[in-house]
Amino acid sequence: MPSATTRVIMALFLLGLILFIEWMAWRNVHRMWSHYSRFGLVRRVWFVTMAIQLLWFAVYIFRWPIWREHHPSYLLLTHAVLISLLVPKIWLGGTEIFEMLRQGIQWLVTSPERRAGIPRRTFISWSGQAVAGVLLGSFAYGMTRGRYGYHVRHHDVPIPELPDGLEGLRIVQISDAHLGSFLEDFGPVERGLELIQSLEPDILCFTGDLVNDHSDEAEPWISRFKGLTARYGKFSILGNHDYADYARRTDEERENVRRRIREIHGEMGFDLLLDEHRYIERGGNKILIAGVENWGKGFRQSGDLDVALKGAQVDLPTVLLSHDPTHWEERVMGEKAPVDLTLSGHTHGMQMGLEIPALGIKFSPSKLRYSRWGGLYTEGTQHLHVNRGFGLLGFPGRIGMPPEITELTLRKA
Repeated sequence: MPSATTRVIMALFLLGLILFIEWMAWRNVHRMWSHYSRFGLVRRVWFVTMAIQLLWFAVYIFRWPIWREHHPSYLLLTHAVLISLLVPKIWLGGTEIFEMLRQGIQWLVTSPERRAGIPRRTFISWSGQAVAGVLLGSFAYGMTRGRYGYHVRHHDVPIPELPDGLEGLRIVQISDAHLGSFLEDFGPVERGLELIQSLEPDILCFTGDLVNDHSDEAEPWISRFKGLTARYGKFSILGNHDYADYARRTDEERENVRRRIREIHGEMGFDLLLDEHRYIERGGNKILIAGVENWGKGFRQSGDLDVALKGAQVDLPTVLLSHDPTHWEERVMGEKAPVDLTLSGHTHGMQMGLEIPALGIKFSPSKLRYSRWGGLYTEGTQHLHVNRGFGLLGFPGRIGMPPEITELTLRKA
């Protein structure tokens, strides 16, 4: 937990950055609209909103540890308001900086008698304001309908020498429920759970992050997740948020939260795999399901794949549940481990992005941190699927990155 001095320095830096963004964004609005007669009203609304926003942010900097632990609704509301207002202003500010550079270059290359004719408003400014408006609308949509727009993605996964009895075996994966972020808004989430059940999975896998911080967040959801069924079993693992590491607690309190989270997995009907493996038999053939505790580059590294596979029949088709995709890159990819398919989550696809498969467009800010952040990836004969998440964390919305339910069908390569 950062010290008070660190938080003050961080707050001053961020406030300065926000003020700069506000100044640039306001310059853009002023330059484009100040000639209109009712611009005085726009000015008053802008500065009153900015004052409230800055005050709110200052309070947030010092109260967020308490809000995170005791008032998650305050935290979600703050993130919703600050992020949805700030991102369009960043775009406006960037547009203004570009326009200032454009005007400066034109001034330098234009003769003195013609400098007065340099345009103050160009297509760049108009398009910049249009994009900012689209961004604002997108955030509004993402925080209302987008956050519950559950989407089923289907993938065929070719497995070398897959036995005939396992051909067509369907694995349904969900990940990153972060149940504390739903604030017991049961209705919309239950529609997502019904969509999972409608797939009638052979195997149901949950790949970590059941909660944000507290085991209490999952208590009201036990019966709802228990209602999910799968023909050959339900399996789960822990994610980095399931270890109670992100709140101020004593060691004893932290262990009590961890213990209760493990119990809740069982009460929901999941077989929680803690560096363990299981066998599933279908049509006279077996498949190996292994699960590790969280292992992530830059995050908790508790999982031990060697322990999870110890004594296992690794010549069988093998599916690994591992929360963080960097584990696959560091410990599995390149035949480092005898694993055919790894199921991960963790990235959320940053809960925003743009994907148009027909045009080959696939982008999310997650790409800046994770080379494999969403979808099915193949290296040689090994596959990694990164689920974009069922729930929310931080920003209470999804923009172009709907909550995901994945159906993976095993096929003979």
